[in-house]
Amino acid sequence: MKQRKLRDLEVSAIGLGCMGMSAFYGSTDEDEGIKTIQRGLELGVNFLDTAQLYGPLTNEMLVGRAIKGHRDEYVIATKFARRFDSATPGDLSTTGPLDGSAEHVLTSIDGSLERLGTDYVDLYYQHRVDPNVPIEETVGAMAELVTAGKVRHIGLSEAAPETIRRANEVHPITAVQTEYSLWTREPEAEILPTCRELGIGFVPYSPLGRGFLAGRFSSPEELDENDFRRHGPRFTGENLDANLALAAKVKEIAGEKGVTPAQLAIAWVLAQGEDLVPIPGTKRRSYLEQNADAVEIELTSEELARIDAELPKASGERYDEYGMASVNL
Repeated sequence: MKQRKLRDLEVSAIGLGCMGMSAFYGSTDEDEGIKTIQRGLELGVNFLDTAQLYGPLTNEMLVGRAIKGHRDEYVIATKFARRFDSATPGDLSTTGPLDGSAEHVLTSIDGSLERLGTDYVDLYYQHRVDPNVPIEETVGAMAELVTAGKVRHIGLSEAAPETIRRANEVHPITAVQTEYSLWTREPEAEILPTCRELGIGFVPYSPLGRGFLAGRFSSPEELDENDFRRHGPRFTGENLDANLALAAKVKEIAGEKGVTPAQLAIAWVLAQGEDLVPIPGTKRRSYLEQNADAVEIELTSEELARIDAELPKASGERYDEYGMASVNL
């Protein structure tokens, strides 16, 4: 597996998003999730992405079980944001509010380390910026965790350009994680240029459009009742009809290239720069193997130009109103 660098953190050229192994995407199979993580290491995919929110808490536990005995062979990224003082693992309704205070930063890491079965995290993100706490306070506390050896690198998720700049003045930010894909191009306007100006790596999540661009489903009715995508703005109503045309174009171009739609989508993200490390999520070994092969796919300048010219613009916001209110802060 090829390697890339997020600032000075070396990772596999693609990572593995672990969220769906525990939450949000319908039915789960913990055993298959663990085997997928372990298969990733065999393929050289050593960059794992989890968070306290996933489950909540249970995904970190699953990752901890999967990496046992091989911890130092993985690069582990996890995230904090909400309070989980009274949270019940697996029950999202028991999570507390956003809290970016220094006190919460300094205490929340210990739960993650325990669940992951490790004494350090390679990359620790603030999952969502707390608008009620200065980013300088939050990042200052994260920097203390670096000094203490509990965290090796720090990052931000879904942060606005000005927030990224202010954070980087307190402590070097290794990576910014934001949704970015063939149908989510907004980071190109300001976030990606800001990261590049500051030497910060960029980690696109949902590079497969939550499976839609890969052709995993074409209607919300195909998804489990507890799959949050059933109510996503892009997957319902008139937006769905418009976006089916976009997915069809991805499939068409992929077919002509002799690759799968998922591989085309990942290869496109990889082609946007060596400082990008996408983290396609999956809970199955078969999809992981397919995704890993995308690293070897080269898109010509003509193919990239065709994608830009022929792909329709996505219809609908990527989250509902509540979700959109928590991004780009």
